[in-house]
Amino acid sequence: MFSTVMVANRGEIALRVIRTLRRLGIRSVAVYTDVDAGSPHVAAADVAVSLGATNAYLSIERVLDAAKATGAEAIHPGYGFLSENTAFAAACEDAGIVFVGPPASAIEAMGDKIRAKQTVAKAGVPVVPGSDGAGLSDEDLAAAVDEIGYPVLLKPSAGGGGKGMVEVHDAADLSDAIVGARRVAKGAFGDDTLLVERLVTTPRHIEIQVLADAHGTVVHLGERECSLQRRHQKIVEEAPSALLTPEQRERMGAAAVEAARSVGYTGAGTVEFIVGGDRPDEFFFMEMNTRLQVEHPVTEMVTGLDLVEMQLRVAAGEPLPLRQDDVALTGHAIEVRVYAEDPTAGFLPTGGRVLAFEAPTGAGIRTDAGIEAGGVVGSDYDPMLAKVIAHGADRDEALRRLDTALAHTTLLGLGTNIGFLRALLADDDVRAANLDTGLVGRRLDDWAAADLPADVVGVATGVALLDLEPRGQVVDPFDIPGGWRLGDTAATTRTLLVSGHDPVEVSARGRATDASIVIEGALETRTSTELVSGNSRYSDYCHSQGGVSRRYTAARAGDGTLWIGRDGYAWAIREQGRLEAARADAAAGGGPVVSPMPGTVTVVDVAEGDTVVAGQRLVVVEAMKMEHVLTAPADGVVRELRARAGAAVAKDAVLLTVDTEEE
Repeated sequence: MFSTVMVANRGEIALRVIRTLRRLGIRSVAVYTDVDAGSPHVAAADVAVSLGATNAYLSIERVLDAAKATGAEAIHPGYGFLSENTAFAAACEDAGIVFVGPPASAIEAMGDKIRAKQTVAKAGVPVVPGSDGAGLSDEDLAAAVDEIGYPVLLKPSAGGGGKGMVEVHDAADLSDAIVGARRVAKGAFGDDTLLVERLVTTPRHIEIQVLADAHGTVVHLGERECSLQRRHQKIVEEAPSALLTPEQRERMGAAAVEAARSVGYTGAGTVEFIVGGDRPDEFFFMEMNTRLQVEHPVTEMVTGLDLVEMQLRVAAGEPLPLRQDDVALTGHAIEVRVYAEDPTAGFLPTGGRVLAFEAPTGAGIRTDAGIEAGGVVGSDYDPMLAKVIAHGADRDEALRRLDTALAHTTLLGLGTNIGFLRALLADDDVRAANLDTGLVGRRLDDWAAADLPADVVGVATGVALLDLEPRGQVVDPFDIPGGWRLGDTAATTRTLLVSGHDPVEVSARGRATDASIVIEGALETRTSTELVSGNSRYSDYCHSQGGVSRRYTAARAGDGTLWIGRDGYAWAIREQGRLEAARADAAAGGGPVVSPMPGTVTVVDVAEGDTVVAGQRLVVVEAMKMEHVLTAPADGVVRELRARAGAAVAKDAVLLTVDTEEE
């Protein structure tokens, strides 16, 4: 076994690999870029080496130099970055450093989706009907679509993770879809080659985990169902699938083993299949991920195996310590991915400083997180913050435990999908396992939209009153804002801006511990808010309304925004200022066009002084695997153009103004 292993990654996967290295008594080496200098994985490793620039995780030369400098005998790539890079695997071999993964030849064979389909088809694995040639022109792709028939799915040949995949249901949309898919593929993978496949309607995404050693043993560890996705990216995974019978599981497992054998695979890998929800006996190969998957914890929880340990032992030349008959699945496990994103805005990425973070614990609960309170989540890397996994005796128990765990998760300072995940897991179809990859898209409005609870407005008002009240000293009641006045207490009216909701007008009189609050002209209610505990980063409050008391966590950001969390949900609340009111008025016509997320400007379609019409594309902003097109809010003229292609922008940064005034 190795004595020193470098982890060429960041975030939760780097921490997860380091945990296994520590358990096995192996010295760990972390690498980091300038923006990650204070990240948890840096502190967790025995040794940490700076790579410098933000994109240096992709620098083969810098990563290998760091490995050599620290005496690392092996490099674990995690997932993403260089994990499926053929040149990196080959460079490790040339440098005499073990790559903890399959041989470069297997990565190359499976990294090109076109070649992968051809390879596994020869091994007898069923594949989705589609184009089977490389380097297809736009005209070739159109001809292939004519032969396959609509609907189809355009996919980058060199891609993964759903990046650049586009569904096309009508011939009129094909040309624009090809252009967009090529642009995204080129930017993400440096290769704009596309393939096209028949789009399987109401599909279920089921994948098989395989392990292979260098001594000829290949086994599968059962399946994971990953059908709950947004933008072709998984958000919920579970093992085993409620769809498959033991016989179907064995057939798919055998096909996955043959796919791995066809390329001389070693290590841990995942063979992904698409299955018609109404025809589970019919499955098609989609691709093979030649690395550890994000969702590997659910397989670990139902098999009792440490997949990172298995990877390390295979990479060290050891035979697998198990055969197919030794594999047993116990209970059920479900994982959710916690993302920095706004489900109410089409899952636009968010970002900011983590003001408070408390991970859930309990029986059958595991949390893999890459963040901590005080850290900053930017737009440089993937928006996944953590994974929460629950294991139970059956699927119902796993779901109950997972929902409880999410309800006990506190994460303040940036928008996340935790509340959305709770709503999704409570859905009748999800609980009944009536799943397909389009379910989230069809039902997004049901799960993302939620009324603003009156108690949240109440506690926000109570915290504001507490902030205004002097503590620990006797003061003149006339000096207390909202305090006693001759004849009656004075009322204070404020307009609150709450993330994802319309502005709310609140009128409050009295002190926080005994306040009367009127929300948007509703009946006056008595509420009380008391500080329970606090530290330098956040505080816990007890708030009572209508005889019901609940506990809340609150933290104030540097810009004055008050973040309030309870039951896994979080709200960003601030008072409306004059500038915000002016912007709201301007938005009714033209006015400023702002970036909806922190990211990079990729396209600027207009110039200063151009005349535009409402709905016309102006700027494209990209962040964390997502493009967002900004359009003209009204007819007008482009003024104050600040957007520049390639420039980084912050959330709510003004990119240009559309002037609706006539010359």
